[in-house]
Amino acid sequence: MHKILPLSLLILLFTSQMSFSQEDTVEDLFDKPNTAKEKNIWNYFTYDMGNVFAGVGFAYSRPLHWQGDDFLRLGGVAAGTTGLFLLDDEIRHNFLSHKDDVPDVLLSYGRYAGAPQNNYGLTGAIYLTGLVTKNEKLRRTGVLMISAATAAGFLQQLSKTLVGRARPGAGFGNHHFKPNGGSAAYRSFPSGHAVLTFTTSYAIAKQFDNKWVKGGIIAVGLIPGLSRIYEEAHWASDVALSWAMSAFIVEAIDKYLDRKYDQKYNPDEDGMAMKKSDFEWNLTFGGNQLGVVFQF
Repeated sequence: MHKILPLSLLILLFTSQMSFSQEDTVEDLFDKPNTAKEKNIWNYFTYDMGNVFAGVGFAYSRPLHWQGDDFLRLGGVAAGTTGLFLLDDEIRHNFLSHKDDVPDVLLSYGRYAGAPQNNYGLTGAIYLTGLVTKNEKLRRTGVLMISAATAAGFLQQLSKTLVGRARPGAGFGNHHFKPNGGSAAYRSFPSGHAVLTFTTSYAIAKQFDNKWVKGGIIAVGLIPGLSRIYEEAHWASDVALSWAMSAFIVEAIDKYLDRKYDQKYNPDEDGMAMKKSDFEWNLTFGGNQLGVVFQF
């Protein structure tokens, strides 16, 4: 099961790319291959890797350019995360109360998919398929996934060390912190599994027009984060904020890649590119209810 799901996503994504043109007409900002002589695998690869690193830098610089609506979104995420922080202990006990009812295959998949080597294996396979077939849309998707995973992965590793939040399984409670603690018991925030898998699923889901396909891919991406709560490796607030961070990074890098690649998303009925920001999500909580609502 845990091996079939990533492979299925790869097959599904590759199938969606085959109907798109491979023409390259975007502006030459990063020495993009334009002539027939330049359009070879090596030149495509060097161009794409340049965009991977530039995309990381672009994502990190975005807060410097935020405006009114951006700060409103930041406030909403902060408020939702604070609410979850106050309910972390209650949520943890609720999850543990029915852990035995959760199929082992889902918990195993959560551990497997969130491992960096497996996540980069999937993103690398998608990119290399696009590179070998010279499919620009598939290459762009791979660049987005690699760049976003790199930006999010580095940020979550840095945050784990600086914040030093105790894991649920450490037994210290959700208010215990030891900045720069170093021990694995103090690396709860954020969740690396949630960051990497949701970054990947969010990037893949953006490539499809069908809402059921989008929802299914997003659901697969949520499993590792939820499994980490069951495993007492992370608190609910850790996981939720990890998802928000992943979505922000993917959107930022995707905006940058609009300048670099001609092929974007599945076109609408009029042949126009689909609207970029086709996802919205909110945290909901109250009483004994907790939810993450995605709109797409």
